[in-house]
Amino acid sequence: MKFRSRPREEPEINLIPFIDVLLVVVIFLMLSTTYSKFTELQIKLPAADTQAQRDRPKEVLVGVSADGRYVVNTVALTGRSVDDLTQALSAAATAGKDSVVIIHADAATAHQSVITVMEAARRSGLSQITFAAQSSGSAGQ
Repeated sequence: MKFRSRPREEPEINLIPFIDVLLVVVIFLMLSTTYSKFTELQIKLPAADTQAQRDRPKEVLVGVSADGRYVVNTVALTGRSVDDLTQALSAAATAGKDSVVIIHADAATAHQSVITVMEAARRSGLSQITFAAQSSGSAGQ
């Protein structure tokens, strides 16, 4: 029996799937990149494992600096009292009682400053409160 050897085909690399995967990675990186929302305050968030943050119209963003200054949706407050913060939160809650308060507190912020934000949210009738943190991979930056 005589076997014929087949001509060897050179393997070829198909770049189309590779380009598709790279495009998906680039889109993922663009969507998951976060930008500083509080340029008025220098805030260093505490580290935790978090998911990518999404912007939603029901969010009320509250920034608390290390020295106890407040920013509500990029508007700096002059006062530091619970009443001043309550008025600002009530004005910023465009979705009413369904609004979610996201507290961006500096890692060195006094505990009382965060409690003040929570008390002001309670007085405003906003019961959904969450805390922002940076991922532990970028904590040292």
